[in-house]
Amino acid sequence: MSIDIEILNGDAAWPVAEPLLTAVWPAAVKAALPWGQVTFARADFRVLVEADDAGLVCHVGLYRRNATLNGRAAHIGGVGGVVTRADHRRRGLANIALNAATQTLRHEGSLGFALLFSEPTTVAFFQARGWHAFEGEILAEQPAGHGRFDLLTPMVFDLVQKPRKGVIDLCGLPW
Repeated sequence: MSIDIEILNGDAAWPVAEPLLTAVWPAAVKAALPWGQVTFARADFRVLVEADDAGLVCHVGLYRRNATLNGRAAHIGGVGGVVTRADHRRRGLANIALNAATQTLRHEGSLGFALLFSEPTTVAFFQARGWHAFEGEILAEQPAGHGRFDLLTPMVFDLVQKPRKGVIDLCGLPW
């Protein structure tokens, strides 16, 4: 199997990414998840992995945000929507896409750290790839207002800063 990796504008690539995200998280499955009713931000960029025999098989969303860390301004990166088609899992595709995502955020040079939100079943996957648990509080926007976001496990990837505790205010929707 040969693959192609592209990093594209988030809105422009949405029509390509949406069928994969819908296949991995169909409405009935998503509705039963603790985060199924959360309103998420739209990705600024998307890492897309296509297999020559199957089309789009893996996706990672990339985000940039002016947030705060312990009340101080922080320009942070985000990773979200990490999905791989069921029939292409355990082939290293998510690892490849995640590496492309973190390298893209790192090369930007202006981000303090990256943040993602993990389901409990994928925490070990992210830890094995250099992500660390954030044991503080996350604040985010939702249609009902601004407040604590604790439905998923926050994890950070060190760029310049190495936050492990404190308060991160996303100053917007989570991803």
